[in-house]
Amino acid sequence: MTALTMDDVKQLKTNPSPAVRAGTAAKLAQHFNAIPFAPAELALAEQIFRIMVRDAEVRVREALSANLRANPRLPHDVAVSLARDVDSVALPILSASDVLTADDLLQIISSQGSLSRLDAIAGRKEVDARVSDAIVQNGSETVVAKLLANPGAAIAEPTLHKVVDKFGHSEAVQAPLVHRNALPITIAERLVTRVAEHLRTHLLSHHKVSADIALELILQSRERATVGLAMGVSEESLKALVSQLQANNRLSGSLVVRAVCMGNLRFFEHALAALAGLPIDNTRLLIHDPGDKGLRTVWAKTRLPEGSYPAVHAALTVIAQTELDGRDLDPERYSRRIIERILTQYESVGIQFDNDDLEYLLAKVTQIPAASLSVH
Repeated sequence: MTALTMDDVKQLKTNPSPAVRAGTAAKLAQHFNAIPFAPAELALAEQIFRIMVRDAEVRVREALSANLRANPRLPHDVAVSLARDVDSVALPILSASDVLTADDLLQIISSQGSLSRLDAIAGRKEVDARVSDAIVQNGSETVVAKLLANPGAAIAEPTLHKVVDKFGHSEAVQAPLVHRNALPITIAERLVTRVAEHLRTHLLSHHKVSADIALELILQSRERATVGLAMGVSEESLKALVSQLQANNRLSGSLVVRAVCMGNLRFFEHALAALAGLPIDNTRLLIHDPGDKGLRTVWAKTRLPEGSYPAVHAALTVIAQTELDGRDLDPERYSRRIIERILTQYESVGIQFDNDDLEYLLAKVTQIPAASLSVH
C-alpha cells in the first residue's frame, strides 16, 4: 500500500481530474484502514470522506466503497450514503460493512430493493432475522437460495414458512433449506410434503404407475418421514407439528397407527389429544389408565377407524413392556422391536405374516377382525 503524501494533496489541487480524485480517495481509504489516526487526523479524514461521497464522478465513490467496505471505523453516515448509491458503489458496502445496521438494510430493501442489492445483503457474514424476512418477501428464487445457504443468516420459523409457500417447489431452494443446521420440525414436515408431491409427479410422468398407486407410495413415504422427524423433539415442537398436520388434514388414521407401531408414544399422545379435542395431560391419563376404558374413550372421540383400535391397543401394551436399551441407533432398534412384538402378538392367535415390514403390517391391521387381536 502507498500512503497518502503531501505530493498527492498538491497534485489534487493542481490536477483535480476524475482519475486523480479516484486515486487520492483510494490512497486515503487504504491509509485509513492501515493505521490508527490521531483525533484531529480522524476528524479531517472523515470530513474528506463526506466530501468524496458527494463527488459527481462514480469512480471516486467506487474507490471509497471498494477500500472501506470492511472498515468498522467508517462513519455511519458515509456508509449509508455509499450503500444508497449506484450498484457499483453500493454492492461492496452492502455485502460487507458491519457499520450498516439492520434498520439501514431494511430501509434500503424497502426503497431500493433491487435483486442485485438483495443478493449482496443475503451473502453478508451475519443477517438479522428481520432482514432475512424482507429478503424472502422481495427476493427471487436465486437470492433466497443464497440466503438459506448462508450459515450466518438468522431466519425465523415464520419466515421459513414463507420460503416453503413461495419456493417449496424449487429444488434450488430445497437443497440449502434441508441442509440448514437447525430446521424447525414444522418446516421439515412441510418440506417432506413438497418433495413427496415432486416425487409423485416423477412417478406419473416417468414410469407406468397409476395415479392411485403413486399416491399410496407418496403417502407412505411422507408418513414414515413424519414419524421419523417427530422422534426426540421437544413437547412444544411436537405440539406445533401435530397442530400443523391437523390444520392441513394430514393427521390421518394411518399416520397415528404408524406412530404408535413404531414406538413414538409422545407423537401418538399429542395426535389423539388434538383429534379428540382434549388437553394433553388428560389424554395421557386416559390412554395409560389401567385396562382399556380410558383409551377407548379417547379413541371414540377422535372418530378414527374402529378397525385400527386393536392394533393400537396391542402396540401400547407392547410399548409398556419394552424399554429403550440406550445403545447406538436405539430409536430404530426400539421401533423394530415394537413391530416385531406386535406381529408376535398377532401370530399367537394364529395370524401369520409373510414378513415383518411395517408397510405390510399397516396394510393388514385394519383387515383383521377386532375379536382376534386381543393381547395375551
